Amino acid sequence: MSTNPQISKTLGWFGIVRLGLVQSAIGAIVMLVTSLLNRVMVVEYALPAALPAGLVAWHYAAQLSRPVWGHGSDRGQRRTPWIVMGMALLGTGAMLAIAALGLLAIHSPWGIVLAILAFSMIGGGVGAAGTSLLALLATRVRPERRAAAASITWIMMISGIVITAGIAGALIDPYSLPRLAKVAGGVASAAFVIAMLGVWGIEGHAPIAPATSEKAAAPKFSAALRQMMADDDARRFTVFVFLSMFAYSMQELILEPFAGLLFAFTPGQSTKLGGILHAGVLAGMIVVGVGGSTLGKRTIESMRLWIVGGCIGSALALAGLVAASANGPGWPLTANIAVLGLANGVFAVAAIGTMMGLAGADGGNREGIRMGVWGAAQAIAFACGGLAGAVGLDLGRALIGSTPRTFMIVFGLQALLFLVAASLALRGVSRRAQSVPSIA
Repeated sequence: MSTNPQISKTLGWFGIVRLGLVQSAIGAIVMLVTSLLNRVMVVEYALPAALPAGLVAWHYAAQLSRPVWGHGSDRGQRRTPWIVMGMALLGTGAMLAIAALGLLAIHSPWGIVLAILAFSMIGGGVGAAGTSLLALLATRVRPERRAAAASITWIMMISGIVITAGIAGALIDPYSLPRLAKVAGGVASAAFVIAMLGVWGIEGHAPIAPATSEKAAAPKFSAALRQMMADDDARRFTVFVFLSMFAYSMQELILEPFAGLLFAFTPGQSTKLGGILHAGVLAGMIVVGVGGSTLGKRTIESMRLWIVGGCIGSALALAGLVAASANGPGWPLTANIAVLGLANGVFAVAAIGTMMGLAGADGGNREGIRMGVWGAAQAIAFACGGLAGAVGLDLGRALIGSTPRTFMIVFGLQALLFLVAASLALRGVSRRAQSVPSIA
């Protein structure tokens, strides 16, 4: 921990922002393969939406290797090499995914093989770089700054996605596979350089301090997991994380195809639309950060109200997309997507604040196991949610025969899930209003 005298230095705000550059770089590359590449597969090459959805789900499954990467950096007593390796793996995987697209376009079975390999590398790279980055923040950031550090790095990740979406959207039209490869290569190379500037020399040469006696006394994994799931608040919050993130991710793989199929957006226009969504998410995070600090003491109870408001706002915005599916090009789609992003950002960053408070609510050195379980719930939810949205689109179009009606059903189900998540949040942690560290 950063309070341990054996650690050579703690990170100030500038150091935290530098590490946030790594998160921005991760977000930039992931945006290409989970958003732009998905749209190109479905619209430009008329491939089943379940194919990119399955590949994205596989990249989330590969992130279940996160404990392995974290343990490796613990044993090596340095995080930077694992961040560098993860970014190299991520960038290489992204370029292999572009190469696989060329094979998939001609229906070569080798395209599937190469795509699976590519998305395995993408998931592994995100896991190695992201986990080691968070471990470095945990060991070098003072406890009172950790929540703020988590918020800063997430906001910088969203900023990286927004900037990349704007640049890629401007450069990729008129679309061609060679142009896509050039744009992706430029993004991956720039992201790697930015990440290296972020970590260069920041860790120093001193190894991570050995575990304290308090950490040595921590319960074994199975015992800690049983203790956590015996806590009503923690168990209910685990269900909330899964359900809300499942709903959040359902739109990830169908939003750009939605814009292309019903509103005739070009690849560049739909990519920019994705950027507007993430810009709205960023704005929502800022609203909660500034509003929560201005309106009063930040507690789990106050964060719960922000969560409920964000979930209900997301459901209303999705109801707007149901109407958009029925009305077509006359609907103010860009404004609707901006509102959806704003509501998503409000609930997401409020959930982070609640997570930080609940993780250490009862002491006992169980922060890691709680954050790990909630992180796993989020990864599984993202994998299943994205796949459910895309498979639902394919099945609906096949069974109903109407693309607009299918989108209406999928967006309607997504809105319903957000309302169920809001009801869970309303019932959660009502008896304990522990203070939550400021994330503003």
